[in-house]
Amino acid sequence: MTRVAVAGLGAIGRSLVARLGRGVPGIELAAVAARDAEAAAATLRDLGVDVQIVAIDELEPLADLVVECAPAALLPAIAEPFLRSGKEVVVLSAGALLEHPHLVDLAAEHAGRISVPTGALLGLDAVGAAAEGEIRSLRLTTRKPPAGLAGAPGLEASGVDLEALTAPVRVFAGTAREAAHGFPANLNVAVALALAGPGPDRTEVEVWADPSVTRNTHTIVMESDVADLTMTIENVPSENPRTGRITALSVISLLRKRGAPLRVGT
Repeated sequence: MTRVAVAGLGAIGRSLVARLGRGVPGIELAAVAARDAEAAAATLRDLGVDVQIVAIDELEPLADLVVECAPAALLPAIAEPFLRSGKEVVVLSAGALLEHPHLVDLAAEHAGRISVPTGALLGLDAVGAAAEGEIRSLRLTTRKPPAGLAGAPGLEASGVDLEALTAPVRVFAGTAREAAHGFPANLNVAVALALAGPGPDRTEVEVWADPSVTRNTHTIVMESDVADLTMTIENVPSENPRTGRITALSVISLLRKRGAPLRVGT
């Protein structure tokens, strides 16, 4: 059995804990960390899940693997103890890896591992395979309902008033690295794509606030020496409009594969 800890009980963390609480072969939910222990206890009761609640710095001795479902600023505090112990960290705040590259060095030094699940995106297997050759161009275009972009620092630079929108407006165009800085809670998918492909400075990103859509929509266009591809995914939002319901299920799929006798996809 792999003992799994979940750091954070937002929309993704709650969904993940609920699924793990119902049982996944080879996986034991060992502990949960949340800023508000009293609220976390109420959430767990509502979910019917009996697991201990501890502080972030108390997670590592209790688990073999931690899933980070917390604000990006907390990634180092969550990841460092596990990596120093040669354990695995599943990172959802992929953009924070660009801000804290020492985590990758720490994993290498102590034989730890950082895993970034597919999350709300698609096609990372194909992009990763193409990156073994030559990717000539890679672009991600994201369209979100205005509520899914509310509060993003990058909106200030665009000068867009989300509440006044009546038609789609492009609020950002730049690299994946720049997108992660301007939209840290919205565009972890851009960094995941960049890390699978040619890197954050060679992956182009556009972000559109679109009042006509009800789902978070991501379109990838890639040209390479082995394949050209165009892919679109439309994600049903979770209770948090910034993220889709599929994100937590992507983590479950990753965990399930760890002990599966058959694994499909790289």
